[in-house]
Amino acid sequence: MLQTAQIRAARALLGWSQGDLAKAARVSIATIRRIEAKEGPMMGYVSTLMSIQSAFEKAGILFLDSEPGGGIGVRLAAPKP
Repeated sequence: MLQTAQIRAARALLGWSQGDLAKAARVSIATIRRIEAKEGPMMGYVSTLMSIQSAFEKAGILFLDSEPGGGIGVRLAAPKP
């Protein structure tokens, strides 16, 4: 499950505002604000969460899960040749 910190970090990597994410994910900016205002796992309708994740992944974001030796994170995917 994605964490709200990952959402904020992904936006920062892409240089996106909350409005940019709302447009890309086809959700309201109020929804993005509400999701980002809380700490911890993203909460909301599954369809909304999937739309947000999909928008980021289409833009080249990879979400990293917690693993031994490292916590959660995000990174940009390698450019396609």
